[in-house]
Amino acid sequence: MRHQKVKQWEKKLKHIFDEIDTELETQYAGRFSRHPARPKHGTTSNPEMDGLFNVGASYSAGFGSKWGPGYVVDIRLATLQPISRHFKNELRNSVQQLLKQKLPIAFPNKKLCVSKDKNYLRIHGDLSLD
Repeated sequence: MRHQKVKQWEKKLKHIFDEIDTELETQYAGRFSRHPARPKHGTTSNPEMDGLFNVGASYSAGFGSKWGPGYVVDIRLATLQPISRHFKNELRNSVQQLLKQKLPIAFPNKKLCVSKDKNYLRIHGDLSLD
């Protein structure tokens, strides 16, 4: 069973990722065709389940990372088209900038960082639940 404060923290984080998902859908509309089995953006109650993008994060204890514990950001594209390394980097940079804008608003009393960690982004810093 997860602590209520962890649930609240992750609910705020989910809200940020839902906003980012919508912004990416708008920014990159038409650049890739959506997977044929995936519903159009905005047609389900959960942005993770529709449209081209699914952005989220999972907690990591940080073993092997120079940044330590944090949330590893996962950016997925629901398409059958090949995705170039250049576009993946562009997308990662866009998500990093959006997170840097949105995290201080959602967590105003926390010093959180968004850093590149190998091929991922990691949210790290003050993860205290107070």
